[in-house]
Amino acid sequence: MNRKPVIGLIGGIGAGKTAAGRCLAARGGFVIDADKLGHVALDVPDVKRQLVALWGERVLNPDGTANRRTIAGIVFDPKCPVELASLEAIVFPVIGGLADAEIQKAVADPAARFVVLDAAVLLEVGWGDRCDRVLYIDAPRELRERRLAGRSGWTPADLTAREAAQWPADVKKARADAVVVNDGTPDELQAKLDTLLTGWGWMT
Repeated sequence: MNRKPVIGLIGGIGAGKTAAGRCLAARGGFVIDADKLGHVALDVPDVKRQLVALWGERVLNPDGTANRRTIAGIVFDPKCPVELASLEAIVFPVIGGLADAEIQKAVADPAARFVVLDAAVLLEVGWGDRCDRVLYIDAPRELRERRLAGRSGWTPADLTAREAAQWPADVKKARADAVVVNDGTPDELQAKLDTLLTGWGWMT
């Protein structure tokens, strides 16, 4: 399917995948943000119908759009782990289809040197076969906690709850083709990624 290489971008929550995506975009990468595709998927009419059937009208805003905050509260409740699996079964096939369409758009874009699929659960849902390389962005937990507290007001418990919904970091790192630690400045992260791209032969 691909005539341009695809990087699967994963990493620890709060490690800086978005920052890495910006660095890769600066070198000609066409970045596909699976989180944004997830937001689109939640508002697909058939998806909303299934969510209402599961959890009632509370999952919709007054304007009929999906209430992401309410849905997150349901699926990340540690007392009801089955709810997350229910959501994933509904939305992941839709997100996968949207991602494939974006990959094809990138392949057709002459300005794109390679494709970046930024998807936190890329390995968990089997999207690794869409990728030529998988890159894991890492950072020390204390630094990730500080970033998430400043950015989203998360507590360490919030981070733990979100991490419980993903594969362990060690498993993901073992599956990745490269691990880059983002514990410095944006320029330092850019330099690390430039070295990686050069080593892969995707940048000269």
